[in-house]
Amino acid sequence: MLQRQSPVETDFAIEAPIELSVLIPVHNEEENVTLMVERVADALKDLGKPWELILVDDGSTDATLSRARKLLGAPGFDLRIIEFQRNFGQAAGLQAGFDAARGRLIATLDGDLQNDPYDIPRMIEALEERDLDMLCGWRKARQDGLWLRLIPSWTANKLIRSITGVHIHDYGCGLKLYRAEIVKQVRIMGGMHRFIPAWIASVVPSTRIGEMVVNHHARQFGTSKYGISRTFRVILDLLAVLFFMRFRARPGHFFGMIGLAFGGVSALMFLWLVIVKFGFGEDIGTRPLLTVAMMLFLGSVQMITTGILAEMMARSDNARLGYSIRKIHDAES
Repeated sequence: MLQRQSPVETDFAIEAPIELSVLIPVHNEEENVTLMVERVADALKDLGKPWELILVDDGSTDATLSRARKLLGAPGFDLRIIEFQRNFGQAAGLQAGFDAARGRLIATLDGDLQNDPYDIPRMIEALEERDLDMLCGWRKARQDGLWLRLIPSWTANKLIRSITGVHIHDYGCGLKLYRAEIVKQVRIMGGMHRFIPAWIASVVPSTRIGEMVVNHHARQFGTSKYGISRTFRVILDLLAVLFFMRFRARPGHFFGMIGLAFGGVSALMFLWLVIVKFGFGEDIGTRPLLTVAMMLFLGSVQMITTGILAEMMARSDNARLGYSIRKIHDAES
């Protein structure tokens, strides 16, 4: 068991730079949180450099927060707990942890004990040796149900690889390692935590994103937060990712191209109607083609206007955090 200790008794001075931040978002993991922290502490006891552990309590309604607070002041590392006002989702939990992290490197884990923290030292060595900015875990021997977890995951991973162009096997693995200065350049909103490699690829070449095989354990306590419905959400999120990867800086180009296409077809229809009206003397007032041309013209104006508004919003610096913090708990609170 971890023993409580005052900050002055830790192995490293508070002023020393932190080498590694370990980030674990948790939601209703009361049976797992204590054992998870103990395993992380044991896995990193020989790291030789200061490190910190950040738990983000994502609106848990069980004893997760109270059990985590009992671990504050444990020796050898700095534990902080970010308490959300309500449940905001895993993406918001990761983003809050990225914002708060002080380490040169940031490692993320799921809070259900299925990821193995003993893989972290190996991942640090691999990231430095291969000179990567991000290293993703690959659950090659995944311990999950075939129909509800594995097959949907394989399908989603194949779709994500083909669309984003970032060729890793396991987008959904919670065990990942980042260089802090890189991951802090992106923001993870909504359910977009599944696509973090794609977001990272928007700021660095995809060749600086790698993967390595990691251990994976069957869930021992609690229930999974994911089901078959996640596959359909992934498909919808993937469309948003494709848009942001290609048009994030210039969304006006996306809407503008659609608007110009609508406008071009509308112009051709109006030209034909003018020829019919004045060249052949036919009545065009009741023709369906006139209605279609008018609708396309209005659609063109709407798309171009939407593009202009999107450009204005893309250049706004007033982005919302996407989460609300009730309190940050540490050894002194």
